[in-house]
Amino acid sequence: MKIIDVVAERNYSVVVGANGPDEIKSISAEHRKVLLVAPTALIKLFKLKESKNLSIISTPAGENQKSIKVLESVWRKCAAVGIERSDAIIGFGGGATTDLSGFAAATWLRGIDWYAMPTSLAGMVDASIGGKTGLNSQSGKNLIGSFYSPKSVLIDTSYLTKLPARDLSAGMAEVIKCGFISDYKILNLVQDDVIDFDQLIYRAVKVKAKVVAKDFKESKLREILNYGHTLGHAIEKDSKFRLRHGEAVSIGMVFAAELSNELVGLSKEVVDLHRVLSSNFKLPISYPKSRWKSLSALLLKDKKVKQGKVRFIGISKIGKPVWLEDVPSNTLARVYERITK
Repeated sequence: MKIIDVVAERNYSVVVGANGPDEIKSISAEHRKVLLVAPTALIKLFKLKESKNLSIISTPAGENQKSIKVLESVWRKCAAVGIERSDAIIGFGGGATTDLSGFAAATWLRGIDWYAMPTSLAGMVDASIGGKTGLNSQSGKNLIGSFYSPKSVLIDTSYLTKLPARDLSAGMAEVIKCGFISDYKILNLVQDDVIDFDQLIYRAVKVKAKVVAKDFKESKLREILNYGHTLGHAIEKDSKFRLRHGEAVSIGMVFAAELSNELVGLSKEVVDLHRVLSSNFKLPISYPKSRWKSLSALLLKDKKVKQGKVRFIGISKIGKPVWLEDVPSNTLARVYERITK
């Protein structure tokens, strides 16, 4: 078991190597009432059961749960079971579930405790860390939300054995991202014949925890965690979420690397390494050329847009993020062609 302390608006710990069932029992014993939020499929897969102090509400899978309609159902359940300010919510599932659960906790009675229990690799290394909670809207991804840290993040890595291969690969995109922006040792570990997930998760969480401690509300520094995400979010929405978040981010990182090569001289060897590492985990590295018009419109709705100007995170070399601001549209279109199929 390894513990990383996160400094935020309230400090909390991330426990890598927790025992999920034991943690649920412990949280239930500490509170008068607890509401566990989890996708229907995971409730069945892990045989989650209600108890005297524990109620359960099921949600749809994936991004479909990050909606006002589903949030309202969580609020109604809170009211029905009598969740009070001293009670708590557990988000049990992937990143979409912890996003939803955290936002429900932030808004119910103006804020109650919540615990993140991520079951996906992406949730373990990214979504559950840092206090970002929220929903999607018709206008774009994650445009509704709040910064609201959990009481703790409890990572049971045994849950990864139940994760479909495609979702495990998608989570590797967020791990690889941490390697390119901060910790080059991650890039070595992901090339090992046998992947040490405990070590990778620990190192990736440390990267995010360090950044969050310096810039909780993303005034600037925290934006480096969005490496590959600007185009990635646009691709995710353009695909109508048929692509996993990590799959879209994989393409976005290749684009960001190519853009970095164009604008700040990132070496071709590092650009090529993006393609190699993603391909090793069967992650996509290209997107249809015909979708640029749609993507360019979606980019203007990204959270990092300022005064109508699209901003990207790039790297000048491994571990050295840079801000690429006010990039001409013809440059973006030209660089996009390098990642098209």
